[in-house]
Amino acid sequence: TYNVCEVYPGPNLNVVLGANGTGKSSIVCAICLGLAGKPSFLGRADKIGLFVKQGCMKGKVEIELFKSPDNIIITREIYVVSNSSEWFINGKPAILKTVEEHIAALNIQVDNLCQFLPQDKVGGFTKLSKTELLEATEKSIGSPEMYQFHCELKNFREKGRELEVNILFSEKYFYKCFHKVDTIKQENMLQNLCREKTTSLEKMKQRVERYKQDVERYHEYKRHVDLIEMLERKRPWVEYENVREQHEEVKQSRNQAKKELKRLKEMQVPQTKKIQEAEENLKNLDMKTRDNTAEIRNISQKCKEKQDALEMKDKQIEEINQAFRMKKDEETNRQKKIHQTQKIIEEWKNELDTMAVCENLQPRIDAVNIELKKLQEERANIDNDVSDLRAEKNNQEREKKRIIDRLGLLNNIMHLKEENLKVRFQDTHAALMWLRKNKDKFKKKTCEPMMLEINVKDSRHAKYVENHISSNDMRAFVFESQEDMETFLIRDHQKLRVNAVCAPAESCAEKLPSKPIEELHRYGFYSYLRELFDAPHPVMSYLCFQYHVHDVPVGTEKTRDMIERVIQETNLRSMYTAEERYSVKISNYTKQKLTSNICLKEAQFLTNSVDTDERGQLENQQQDINSVLKSLDARLTALFERQKYLEQKDNKLRQEKKELLERGNRRRQLESKIAVKYDSLRQLEQDAIDLEKEFKLANVKIKEINKQKGELVAELVHLMEMIIPLHVVKVALALQMTRVTAEKNRLQSMYKEGSIQLRAVQQRFHELDNRKQLLYEKCMELMKQARQVCRLGPDQDFPEEFQVAFQTLPNTLEEIDAFLNEERTRASCFTGLSASVVEEYNKQTQEIQQLTEYLEEKKTELNKYKQNISQVKEKWLNLLKVMIEQINGKFSKFFSSMQCVGEVDLHVENEEEYEKYGIRIRVKFHSSTELHELTPYHHSGGEKTIS
Repeated sequence: TYNVCEVYPGPNLNVVLGANGTGKSSIVCAICLGLAGKPSFLGRADKIGLFVKQGCMKGKVEIELFKSPDNIIITREIYVVSNSSEWFINGKPAILKTVEEHIAALNIQVDNLCQFLPQDKVGGFTKLSKTELLEATEKSIGSPEMYQFHCELKNFREKGRELEVNILFSEKYFYKCFHKVDTIKQENMLQNLCREKTTSLEKMKQRVERYKQDVERYHEYKRHVDLIEMLERKRPWVEYENVREQHEEVKQSRNQAKKELKRLKEMQVPQTKKIQEAEENLKNLDMKTRDNTAEIRNISQKCKEKQDALEMKDKQIEEINQAFRMKKDEETNRQKKIHQTQKIIEEWKNELDTMAVCENLQPRIDAVNIELKKLQEERANIDNDVSDLRAEKNNQEREKKRIIDRLGLLNNIMHLKEENLKVRFQDTHAALMWLRKNKDKFKKKTCEPMMLEINVKDSRHAKYVENHISSNDMRAFVFESQEDMETFLIRDHQKLRVNAVCAPAESCAEKLPSKPIEELHRYGFYSYLRELFDAPHPVMSYLCFQYHVHDVPVGTEKTRDMIERVIQETNLRSMYTAEERYSVKISNYTKQKLTSNICLKEAQFLTNSVDTDERGQLENQQQDINSVLKSLDARLTALFERQKYLEQKDNKLRQEKKELLERGNRRRQLESKIAVKYDSLRQLEQDAIDLEKEFKLANVKIKEINKQKGELVAELVHLMEMIIPLHVVKVALALQMTRVTAEKNRLQSMYKEGSIQLRAVQQRFHELDNRKQLLYEKCMELMKQARQVCRLGPDQDFPEEFQVAFQTLPNTLEEIDAFLNEERTRASCFTGLSASVVEEYNKQTQEIQQLTEYLEEKKTELNKYKQNISQVKEKWLNLLKVMIEQINGKFSKFFSSMQCVGEVDLHVENEEEYEKYGIRIRVKFHSSTELHELTPYHHSGGEKTIS
């Protein structure tokens, strides 16, 4: 409304009145914001920049406050862009805290709704509780000491409660619980707790008296325990002393053994020297013996060489004699060979003379060759035929294997169907096994369960067949005669639950549908249900009779889309779309068509189908192949027999040809052999040996060798003469070595006896030394343990009090152990006692003393606080009652002028609970109503604003 406005209020500014848009809120907002108030006090906007007039970037508030001796001028400049303010006091820059201190010094409270009530905060005034209203009133119009008295009373009351509680209990937990209950309960609690605390104090005193006797018994028990502890301390020292004495004894024995060991070592020194001298003599004799032996060995080796040479000469003489004998034998053999050769030549000449002139054998040889050629050609033809037949047989066998594999696959599918039957219907499977073993009991054809006999041509069509045929019939056996079905149902009195049906007497398997399928193609039908599967004749006849599978068409999604038209135009009772089955019935009453449809379930039994046509074709092919293989085997057998005959005939002809050729070659062979023998004879005659000449040459060689043997014998005799003195020396050295060895053995025996004695002493010395070391270590360990038991440090001297105490105790382990057992037995008699008894006794005594002192102190402090509360309460209530009487008088007067009733009084729930004191406003705006407390829920907005 204004760009600039200056307001001069009167001396008692109470209410700002004016028509809408005259700027009331501008004045109120300027007062609040200019006196350091927050935007939230006004209830209009949350940012200071929003109070600046629209279109302006800056606003300014300047307030002059009365103060003696000089007024205060507070200026606030507000900036829209940064949403910030700058403060000035009497034209000088200042901070917000300084401004707040000046305003607080003048008791200005723009956040107190009893002192400053913006129009938008009237509702907030009515929401103030009685307690908040009292405190706001005290702050706004009461004297400064009034609110201070109120605060002191609340603090005194809080402290008084703490003192009362502390008098009864010193635990913090009770204090926390105490403040969670109302005043009446608090007083009851304090009374109960006071009684309980008194009782507890008496019980504590009685408990202390009971503990006193136990404490005396405990002190007696402690004396026994202390004596046990002192005995246990002395025991390791006694044990240490015993071991120390043993250590000294062993140490003396060790020193004696050491002296004995030294004496024995000194005695062995001369013996060692004599043994070394004997060993040196033996060494010299051994060297001489070795030299003598080497020389004997050398001469013996030469003798052996001469002997070997003599033997070699004897062998040479024997070899010369052997060579002569061999030549003599060779000449004899030559004479024999010449005689035998002459005899063979004579025999062959006689045979040649008696052999006739050879006849002409060539025509017969040519005839045999022609016949052999014909046989070879026929055998080649037969080999070709055999190869062709074998190739054909291999092809047939491969085809047979393919058919067997395919039949195996089909049989596996059938096996899967049987396993499915066994899992789902065990009784039906058991009956199937019985039927297969007892087919001879039936006169006509029997069919296994339909789920095994039906073979869907395409697995996608299985769901149509299964949804059309009931599950009971899917596992039913089919018979052609009633008699066979009864025989099956009796079934050797087996208690199996199975289904069986009888095919109609008149076959329905070839029954024609009501309409050709071609007429239904326009509706999306592509086949009747019967054409989608194969089954044995009795099964198909039964299904056509019972389920009319020959007259149920199967369609597609196209059929589903035009199903209403199909039902109206085709008069079909049952049909299938791609995923649904539709059934049409005619009502007996209205003659209308009733249609129902169901979604098709997935196939469970016929998903694994066997193509019976393919199976039949494969079985026929298998039979044909078996026949062909049989025929091929027969033809191959005949060819093999012919081959065998031709081979035998070929062998005979070749043998005949060989004999004819040999007869023509015999004369030429004899003439050739005779010529060869004559050559051998001439060679034998040329190889004649002169035995007399050979005998003379051998004698000359033997004489020369005998001469050499004489020379060797002379050399051997000379060597024997040299070796005899050497053997004499060797015997003398051996005797000398024997004497020296005996002396050495005697010395070693004496040395050994001394060594055994020395080792015994040495061993005893080591044992004593080891025992000494062990006893020393044990002493150290026992001393360490004894010090630990006495709690002594490594370098700490043995305390004098322990020495004095130990003198009164036994000095042997046996006496100490006996004394210990006696004291432990006495101590064990004091059962149920522990150090906690003494601790509890001292603790209870101390607690009783502390509690008594604490109660006296707190009671004195509580009385002092109660006295202070009484004084402050009297001052505060006097000021408060005068203020409320003034407010009530003016409030009632104003309401009376409006023909209404209004009262303001002091609300007190409990005189001691000063934090719950409050101002209650009660109003009545209608004569027909009673006075009601002013609340934000009971009164209207106008009534709240007026109040």
